[in-house]
Amino acid sequence: MFRRDLLHFTAALTMTWVATGAVFAPSARADAVSDFYKGKELRLVISTTVGTGYDAYARAVGRHLARHLPGNPSIVPQNMPGAGGLAAANHLYAVAPKDGTVIGMIQNTVPFEPLFENKAALFDPLRFNWLGTPATEVGLFIVYHTSKVRTLRDAQSQEFIAGTTGTASTPAFYGRLFNQLLGLKTRLVGGYPGQLELLLAMEKGEIDAMTSPFWSSLKVQRPTWQRNQTVQLLFQYGAAPHPDLKQVPFASDLVTNSVDKTLLAAAGAPLAAGRPIAAPPGLPADRLAALRAAMTATFKDPQFIADCDKQGVECTDTRSGSELETLIKDAYAAPDNIKRRLIAIQLGQ
Repeated sequence: MFRRDLLHFTAALTMTWVATGAVFAPSARADAVSDFYKGKELRLVISTTVGTGYDAYARAVGRHLARHLPGNPSIVPQNMPGAGGLAAANHLYAVAPKDGTVIGMIQNTVPFEPLFENKAALFDPLRFNWLGTPATEVGLFIVYHTSKVRTLRDAQSQEFIAGTTGTASTPAFYGRLFNQLLGLKTRLVGGYPGQLELLLAMEKGEIDAMTSPFWSSLKVQRPTWQRNQTVQLLFQYGAAPHPDLKQVPFASDLVTNSVDKTLLAAAGAPLAAGRPIAAPPGLPADRLAALRAAMTATFKDPQFIADCDKQGVECTDTRSGSELETLIKDAYAAPDNIKRRLIAIQLGQ
């Protein structure tokens, strides 16, 4: 009798311990994260200079992230420009503490630099802990109203000039890509420091076209251009057409060859990555989970969205950390023939 009662008591006590552990384990993990971050600074590295679109997005995230992160650390932005974002990425990967006190927003081309065999990219993008992006981007191919090129057919039948910021730059890459995929006759001219200088060059008549302005930037920097038909938007490209641009052709619909469609999708991965935010590899699992959850909550926060509206940046088409991770893994899993073509286009071959 006593033995049976003892067994019943032991079983009941065991079940109580299990149930209590199931209830309090997540709470204990949250408390551990909160205890870690309480009173600390979380450094937010930004891979561009102050005043850029990336800087605006990163600082908007920084103003609201702490409310959603246990312990509510102080978010301290730190601009770390250099080498097209590689300086910040290399720092995050190899130098920054791997404890959750440093995260960073990097240019969307940076995660794919190793794919192009860039020797200056001293990191494995598949080992970064991706936290999410507050926006995805849609690229445009635009021509100025004074150009003799007015339509896609014009661009396929006569040479015209598009400006770039260098032979390995994003405008040069997409210019060469669409020359190959759509048979455009774009002559690329380099030497312009950035997008603002390219816009001015169009206005001065130095160039006819731009190959890769983001819609989110163009409508802020030149808000009347589309409405007044100052430029013709020949087509748009990215993960999906932008809802603002229903009448503008989508590049994927213009490409008929299935292999070329795969190439275009791989080439457009940086646009889908948007404004990617990462943490160094090797983070404790509980802090990584907390950072990802906090980032997702920030993107949904009405105060954050209102802040984005005030800054004139779009923060509605977001991606979670796991979605960003999948996007980057898929790009690196592209067939070898696609990778070789991407590298050749990047190198101008």
